[in-house]
Amino acid sequence: MTTTAHAPLLDASLALITSLQEPGGAYPASPTFSAYRGYCWFRDGAFIADGVSSAGEVASPSAFLDWCAGVVEAHRTPIERVVAAAAAGEPVPQEQMLPTRFTMAGAPGADEWWDFQLDGYGTWLWAAAEHAARHGLDVTRWRSAAELTVDYLLSSWQRPCYDWWEEHAEQVHVSTLGCIVAGLRAAADSGLVTGTRADAARDGADAVMEVITTRGVAHGHLTKWLGTDAVDASLAALIGPLGVIDPESELAAATIAAIEEQLCTDGGVYRFRADTFYGGGRWPLLSCFLGLAHARAGNTARAGELLDWAVGTATADGLLPEQVDGHLLAPHYRTEWLDRWGPVATPLLWSHAMVLRLAAALSPAELKENA
Repeated sequence: MTTTAHAPLLDASLALITSLQEPGGAYPASPTFSAYRGYCWFRDGAFIADGVSSAGEVASPSAFLDWCAGVVEAHRTPIERVVAAAAAGEPVPQEQMLPTRFTMAGAPGADEWWDFQLDGYGTWLWAAAEHAARHGLDVTRWRSAAELTVDYLLSSWQRPCYDWWEEHAEQVHVSTLGCIVAGLRAAADSGLVTGTRADAARDGADAVMEVITTRGVAHGHLTKWLGTDAVDASLAALIGPLGVIDPESELAAATIAAIEEQLCTDGGVYRFRADTFYGGGRWPLLSCFLGLAHARAGNTARAGELLDWAVGTATADGLLPEQVDGHLLAPHYRTEWLDRWGPVATPLLWSHAMVLRLAAALSPAELKENA
């Protein structure tokens, strides 16, 4: 199919995301799923904002980025405490680090969660820079919050934390490091931060990349975390859309190949081989991330196939799920999650956003621009 053939779902996805956005700018992860309802993640939200920005929206992603900036500013005191403690060689305990998700009002959640994740603080910086460049916006509105965020990331990037999937807090995850690199580079290059702080951001990004390329690679491909040879589908984001890894490099080619071989079945992409969440299904948003990596590497035909699969997971009502049944990695775990949280999150706004983003990458205008 072509992106034109997907136009009805793309239009519906854009309308769904913008209609569900809170007045204050936050994007709910899912309006109906019990564990996500009422919360906004910096990481998911940043990719949602980038998706609707790529589809031509300006006000909606700007409002989300304003919300991020407000949340960061509201946490100035704890951020300064984290930075000072790290500088003194006495880092604060994990529970005093910033959370990964917030209520629509920008407050930390009251219920227990796997909360310490650094990736979202890199992705919001990256999304702000991408959005501003795409639509010719002035980034100074987000500068104060960006300065705090850069200081926070520079102070703490070496710390283990939960990954994109809120698992393995004891590890340093390569996808998380990639999000940090993307955010630090974007902040410095876009003017979100300036002067010595921009220099520090670039130096920090170089230091993180050194760790990625020396300790986060096995058998020629990126790894799920430092010290393993396993892969995770989130690694595709480092090639496209984050652009941390050169899409024409051997490292990118090997990483794409490893994800294709180990995590892809019939166009659907698993998170990782040991996944048991809802039985370990395939995620439309991850097919889109892999598609973006292929598109950046010049394989638009394969990217189009992955988009087709993701679009094909929509319900009769045009809603995209978090993951789908069929070819489950661990089917005996599915009932446990159904009993705990109910049916799989549908719609998941992140899924809708990644379909928008991959479709934009495959549009004739963007293909011509990147030729």
